[in-house]
Amino acid sequence: MFVDLPLPQLREYLPERAEPAGFDAFWERTLAEARAHDLAARFTPVPGDLTVADVFDVTFAGFGGHPIKGWLLLPRHVSGPVPCVVEYQGYGGGRGLPVDWLTWPGFGYAVLAMDSRGQGAGGWRRGDTADPYPGTGPQTPGVMTGGIEDPDDYYYRRLYTDAVRAVEAARAHPRIGAVAVAGASQGGAIALAVSALAPGLACALVDVPFMCHIRHATQITAEPPYAEIAAYCRAFKDRVERVFETLSYFDGVNFAVRSATPALFSVGLQDGVTPPSTVFAAYNHYAGEKDIRVYPYNGHEGGESAHTMERVARAKKALG
Repeated sequence: MFVDLPLPQLREYLPERAEPAGFDAFWERTLAEARAHDLAARFTPVPGDLTVADVFDVTFAGFGGHPIKGWLLLPRHVSGPVPCVVEYQGYGGGRGLPVDWLTWPGFGYAVLAMDSRGQGAGGWRRGDTADPYPGTGPQTPGVMTGGIEDPDDYYYRRLYTDAVRAVEAARAHPRIGAVAVAGASQGGAIALAVSALAPGLACALVDVPFMCHIRHATQITAEPPYAEIAAYCRAFKDRVERVFETLSYFDGVNFAVRSATPALFSVGLQDGVTPPSTVFAAYNHYAGEKDIRVYPYNGHEGGESAHTMERVARAKKALG
């Protein structure tokens, strides 16, 4: 069992942020480069036996103009513009199959489930999107340290950019109205980043988010995926500061202070994968309207089905 700070201390935990001077310029340049490519959002109908939703195989241009896959499910028997939740994947997982995404259509909302480039063979949900970016040096197995010595080459630059473009793809569909973002673990990190990078979102559902207060996380937990960073630093002892300089461009606490999107967070107090102090570091720095659900006896699974209902309630408040 993982034990972090007591809850009263977590609620007050507001660590200093390591923010690079060029943070905003970096992301402005990154998104401008991505938008130089035509979004080219395509929604191809997928026949099947689902009765609650119409399914579309989605392709759009992400970072570098690379084709990114997703599923769009539109609830049947709902007329007019439909609110949509863009869902991002946990570490190692992909978009899976349409049947994996029935929760939101079951409540009358559309969902766009974005594939994670280069992931989806981690043994728990399949993916269909390659990462064609060339290798940029040695890395620990996994994606955590791919290109980690240069922010321009780092894997999460590509993934976070894809995620912003997924919001733009959802907005390009004629049936989609208001848009929210959601995800757990790595997906929570992505939703947090997009909450700051994509203006006009209805809300962000940020569950047990990864990639927050990153250096601190590597110092207090040996669980993967943070263990990938630690393994890299063990091998390249002379590059530690360079590693964390890169990671500062992708740290959730630096997105949190820039977000005006209403947000619901969640945290498990026995979570050794995304330790509670890292989640509260992002939550306490979060600039927008916010609330958090705390699960004292849960780990990285968070609030499970009970929290699904909390997410739906928050979406109803934001999306109608």
